[in-house]
Amino acid sequence: MSTAFSAVVICAAGLSLRMGGVKKEYQKLAGGVTVLGAAVSAFAAVSSVKIIVIAVCENTEDEARAALPPELLSAQSPQLLFVCGGDTRRASVFNALCALVPYNPSYVLIHDGARPWVSPSLIENIITAVKKHDAVVPLLPLTDTPKECSAPFLTQGESAAVFIKNHLKREKTGAAQTPQAFKFPEILHAHEKAAQASEDFTDDAEIWGRFCGPVAAICGEQENKKITFAEDLN
Repeated sequence: MSTAFSAVVICAAGLSLRMGGVKKEYQKLAGGVTVLGAAVSAFAAVSSVKIIVIAVCENTEDEARAALPPELLSAQSPQLLFVCGGDTRRASVFNALCALVPYNPSYVLIHDGARPWVSPSLIENIITAVKKHDAVVPLLPLTDTPKECSAPFLTQGESAAVFIKNHLKREKTGAAQTPQAFKFPEILHAHEKAAQASEDFTDDAEIWGRFCGPVAAICGEQENKKITFAEDLN
């Protein structure tokens, strides 16, 4: 295998609680492909991707394999690996990164298994950018003006108010997507540190920012939506 290649981590070990416990990655889209199958297929279409590691719930590898197109399972490249996820997304990513250590990829792209509409062109743009900047995420511009509040948002129906702490500039904020890409040894080391930290991290870009340094941003794609609720499948 070439000394310079990219690997992919796909997170599919969540419980899909907001889908009522129905495993969203295994649901079918139009055309019959599953959510997970569509996501994996997009990465498999990029020639520089040599290994794809899929983090799944404990004892569900057979179910995950059944959700993938047969041609992906039988292909020589990319190589598919399955690992058991952890109690959190961060732990699942860390388990997958550890599985990549024997292969020593140059770069790793970390993707939500519930984002089936990622395009090979966005993946290729991310790989080009990470080679230049070491860490990169796709962002979408916000259409609503963001506000930072003094406390977490309240659920509907509660009467107490939270207060706006900062009025953020829409032009300088964006919504992060995946795949997020990083130099492999550095993001592995950052995750090792994050595993020992007492704080929570919202995504891998925050982990890199906390322990490694700046993260570059490129334009994401509107079509690269994440499935959260049942209606998102349509």
